Formats: sequence, structure tokens, C-alpha cells
Amino acid sequence: MAWNYSGMTQKSAAELNRLTEFMRNPLFNTDDLAGFKHGWHKSSVPVQLPKEKVKCPELNAPVMNIPGVHHWSLVDIITNVIQDPVTQTFNMTPFEQYWKVSEECNIKVFSEAYSSPVMLDAYKEINALPRELDNNLECVIASLMTWLDSTHLTNFGDASLWPFYIYFGNQSKYPCGKPTSMACHHVAYIPSLPDNFQDEYILHYSEAATANVMSFCKQELFQSVWKLLLDKKFMHAYEHGMVIRCADGVTRHVFSQFFTYSADYPEKVLLASIKLLGMCLCPQCVVKKAEVSKMGMKAVMQCHATHRVDDDRHHCHIEQACQLIFDAGMPVNGARVKTILSDESLVLNHNAFSEKLSPHGFNLFLMLVVDLLHEFKLGVWKAIFIHLIWILIAAGEETISRMNA
Repeated sequence: MAWNYSGMTQKSAAELNRLTEFMRNPLFNTDDLAGFKHGWHKSSVPVQLPKEKVKCPELNAPVMNIPGVHHWSLVDIITNVIQDPVTQTFNMTPFEQYWKVSEECNIKVFSEAYSSPVMLDAYKEINALPRELDNNLECVIASLMTWLDSTHLTNFGDASLWPFYIYFGNQSKYPCGKPTSMACHHVAYIPSLPDNFQDEYILHYSEAATANVMSFCKQELFQSVWKLLLDKKFMHAYEHGMVIRCADGVTRHVFSQFFTYSADYPEKVLLASIKLLGMCLCPQCVVKKAEVSKMGMKAVMQCHATHRVDDDRHHCHIEQACQLIFDAGMPVNGARVKTILSDESLVLNHNAFSEKLSPHGFNLFLMLVVDLLHEFKLGVWKAIFIHLIWILIAAGEETISRMNA
């Protein structure tokens, strides 16, 4: 009864009886609860501290542990959702949709994530994997669609949160758009560098960190949080899948894959590990900033079709730059570091998705899709559109009426 009347108040008599039935079961063993922890976790993540003109191998560099990372286990989230009754409305088997205009004309419809070509290709890929002889389970995809958005909490002051969360592409976009459907699943809250960061840095190097070092550490903190989430438990599930009894009573072999990562431009740049508004400013391709005004022209669109690739060349550039700032003591933003990274406007940090998922053929740049909410409705385009309207108002006469028409 102490459990029933403590903690959260959303418990019913039926749930109390159900818990009692579990504990009375002869198969129930309290030893199985050792080390069990479900729900939110609170952890710390390491950030390595470089120093200009101080030569120190990266593995031996001073480390500051950043506390206060509140997070869920990705495996727990996926397992809970797949076992929830709501998954009976999920589409675990992707398909193509067509609009039959006439007997001679069919138009392919692009509407949901579960009917996209990417989902179909992923489904075919996992079902082509070699299986054990006694494994006849259906292999399905858990489509992870990640969102990230820093939030200012007050009109006065600097209180803020930096959450990121996931939706499942197996679920229709219509319930996902309703807050009451509870389709959004919080994953973690990213902390800021602590107030005593400079004090800790001075203890190691007797000098305060420069602005470039602070920027480097903030980027490393972001990547370290993702490394915490992409832990051994998740990586094993990513590579080998999870056998889960779904809500419809069917046991399936579930493979998790990241399909999209939606955020506003500064946060998208942070994940892609590229420079904000750099020479190559797009997170997906290598179009030069000077060619942006020519978008739509054939030559530029061919360049736009050349996606960034998370390959060995990309990894080599990052490793070379890290050796310069740690082993050779070069400045984080020094000329030699820029020479290595500036060709594609890369930023010096160890990308979590690159380190963890690229060995499995995952290209992190392809999941950085256009986010209409942040980049158009609430982003730069909205400000530009408002400015254009003010120009029309200043022009007077019938300009606004003509635009509305």
C-alpha cells in the first residue's frame, strides 16, 4: 500500500491488484530486480580540454565530467512503444501508394514515412540479412524520427531547456500532429557547460579557456550526450535487432533505424559537425555559399545533388585536426586546422553518429531533412516575408491587394 499511496497519483485499484498478481506468481524472483532501473536516468558525460601551445596526446588530455544529463534509454523507449497497444495502429510493413487518375495513369503518392522509398529499401535490406535456421520471425523496422529544439522558458531571465525527442515513422502523421495522442517521446535534456567550467579549466592549465576552446567544448558536450544514448545496449539492438512481443500478440524481430533528424539550422549544423554559415553552409551537400544565389540553375543543382558522405576521407580529416590541437598544441581555430577542415566547412569534434553508426553503412548527413516548421514558418523565411510585406505597405496604392489576389 505504501507504493500505491506514494510517488505519482495516477494509480488505480486495478493496477494495484495487477502488481500483486505479479508478485504472487511463483516465477517472480526479487533477485531479478537487482540493478533494475526504468525511466529517467541522470548521468554525466566527459569533455576533453585542449589548450593552445600545450602538447598532450588526446587520450591523456584533461577531462571534465559534465553532470546533469537527464535521459532515457533508447532501447527502453523503443521496447515500451512497440509493446504499447497504440502500435496496433502502426504500419510495420511498408508499402507504396498510388492515385489512380484513370485506367492509363497512376500517380505515386508521397505522404507518410512508412510508404516512402527509404522505408521500403530499409525493409528489404533487413529481410535480406542472413538468419539462424530456427528464426522465422517477421523482421520489421522501427523508424526513429528525431527532433531537437532549444526552448526559452521565460520572458525575463535566461532559464532554458534543450530537449530532444523522437517520433516513430511507423505511425501516421495525423496522430503525430495531435498533442493528446502522446506520440512524442522525450529522450534527453542537453545541459549547458557548468558555471564553474572556467574554474576547472584554470586548475588544469592556470589560464582561462579562450572563446574558441569554449565553442569546441560546447560542441563536444553535445556529441557526448549522443554517445551516451548510443550505448552498447542500443548498438547491439541496432546491429542484431530486438525480439519483441508486440501489442497484437505477434512476436517480431525489430530493427531500429534513424530516418530523419529535424531541427532549426544552427542545431542541424551542430549535429552535422559543420561550420555555421561557412563556405559550404548546407548540412546535406557541398554547394558553396557564393553559388547559393544561383540555386535552380542546372550546374548548381548538379552540385547540390552531390551529398556529403561520412566516409574514410571525412574521418581522416577530423583525426588529423585532432592531432594538431592535442599532440601539437595548435589553436582550435588555427590556420593549419582550417586548411584541413575548410574545404567542406567541417568543425573539429568527434561526431557521435559518425563514430557509432558509420561502420554499419549509415550516412548521418542524409537524415538531416528540411524542417518546414523551423526553416520556413518560424525561421528566416518568416522574417523575410514580413519585411517584404512592409515594403509593399510602404509602396502604397494597391500593392497589398494585388499580392493577396
